[in-house]
Amino acid sequence: MGIGGIISAIVVGLIIGALGRLFAPGRQRISILLTIVIGILAALLGTWIAQNIGVAVTDGIDWIELVLQIGLAVIGVMIAARTLGSRRRTVL
Repeated sequence: MGIGGIISAIVVGLIIGALGRLFAPGRQRISILLTIVIGILAALLGTWIAQNIGVAVTDGIDWIELVLQIGLAVIGVMIAARTLGSRRRTVL
C-alpha cells in the first residue's frame, strides 16, 4: 500500500467514523483518533461483508456498502464510548 492508499484510508475512516458518531445515540467521549480507527475498521469490514453477500461493484456510490459501513461505525462508536469513554469517579 502506497502513501496515497494510506491517506485515502485515513480520509475514508474519518468520514465513516464521523458519520458513526453522528448517528450514534447520546454523547460519546472518545478521541478523534479512536473515531478514525473505528471508521477505518468499519469501512474495511463493511466492504468485506458487502462483497461476501454479493453486492456488485458499480461505477457510482454503492449505497448498500455505505449503509453497512456506517452501521458498523455506529456500533463501534457505541462500544468504544461505553467501554473507553469518560470514566468518572463518584465521590460519596
